[in-house]
Amino acid sequence: MRLKAKQTGYVAAKIGIDLANADFVTMPKGKEAVVEACKAIIDANLEQEKKLDAKVEEMLDENYDEIEIQQVKERELFFMIKKRLAPEFGVIMNYDDRYNEVSHLILDELYENYLLEYEVNDNQVRNVIFKAFKAFSDAYDAMDDIVYEKIKNMKKEYVPGSVEYELVYERLYEEELKKRGML
Repeated sequence: MRLKAKQTGYVAAKIGIDLANADFVTMPKGKEAVVEACKAIIDANLEQEKKLDAKVEEMLDENYDEIEIQQVKERELFFMIKKRLAPEFGVIMNYDDRYNEVSHLILDELYENYLLEYEVNDNQVRNVIFKAFKAFSDAYDAMDDIVYEKIKNMKKEYVPGSVEYELVYERLYEEELKKRGML
């Protein structure tokens, strides 16, 4: 599952909650500082992918005529180019590998800035962070379906994409996160 910009705060909060609940971890500067640092690292990683996407789009635009002549499927070509350029931008395409890499970055940042203290192996702490990513991505589709169903069954009809729809979606999504202990 690819994270969206709005979701980075939720994932960071999930990481903070899971680390706070781990009995082998202490947070000298508090959970909020940990969540803030996690969000900054996740946002930076997401920004790298946005730069990669922009470069791929630019390449497709530059070669639009050739693509049309060859009748190439743009979406497939987009992902082929993205996969080839990903290493140049420091983007890992496999999400499990990517979550693992970001988990390393988060742990390093938290430890180096005295936001996290522990007396166990780094891998145990990194696993807590990685599992938070996995739990969020595994739960995302189910939560998304539940929220869409709730909106569909409301008395008032909301137009998808409207500001009002997005506000209702966000509120219901946060409720689902709270129910699952992710916020």
